Amino acid sequence: MFEIFATADAWVALLTLTFLEIVLGVDNIVFISLIANKLPEDQQKKATNWGLILAMVQRIILLFLVSMLVALQEPFTVIDLSWFHFKVSGQALILMLGGLFLLYKSTSEIHEKLDQPGEKEKTAKNKTISSLGKALVQIMLIDFIFSIDSILTAIGMTNGVGTPDQALLLMIIAVVISIIIMMSFANAIRNFISEHPSMQLLALSFLILIGFMLITESAHLAEAEVFGKTIGAIPKGYLYFAIAFSLLVEFLKMRLKKRKKPKNVE
Repeated sequence: MFEIFATADAWVALLTLTFLEIVLGVDNIVFISLIANKLPEDQQKKATNWGLILAMVQRIILLFLVSMLVALQEPFTVIDLSWFHFKVSGQALILMLGGLFLLYKSTSEIHEKLDQPGEKEKTAKNKTISSLGKALVQIMLIDFIFSIDSILTAIGMTNGVGTPDQALLLMIIAVVISIIIMMSFANAIRNFISEHPSMQLLALSFLILIGFMLITESAHLAEAEVFGKTIGAIPKGYLYFAIAFSLLVEFLKMRLKKRKKPKNVE
């Protein structure tokens, strides 16, 4: 199973996925912090750390469940129309629904961040919490919501990389690394994203690419035909290049902005 790490694709997928898990997990950190801040000061750090640990366990369990569904490759029905042909399997269905969900979630999140910044945070601030147990229950519910796009992103980034067991191993490692980094540098990560909000918008834009890739992958695996034309899968290399190039441009922009920043005149 571990021989997958001898391939460059596995390392690229692992690094890219870990980065996306961290950036996309910033909202999760914000909400966990808001809930933890409602507790006495001596319990706040404990609630934050336990919240992130529970998020990690929950995501790993969900990864196992979703991976089992994705492994169902045998079609259970066939949609055969005059202009459309699609072999419906558990794998194709999960990838198709996952891709559509990522498209919806990413576009709605981008809209919310541009037109209604901080709206969800304001709602969360108004909720009162009386005990650590109640705080952890709320954190678990929030983690579950944030886990969905995290898991679908992981499936999209590792689908076709090695065997299903090897892809699952990559996903679990990426989730564990990202949670450990978030636990260690939660405030630093939150401050960095706060200073550079375009990074989170960039990550959400990547979700649009991943969602579209999941849809085409689903159609390819289902041997879909539209007006007699087959649909091919998008090579992972295109996605990796798009993400790397976008990040390079973003970091160059950040560096240029920093250099142009006027110095304080004494």
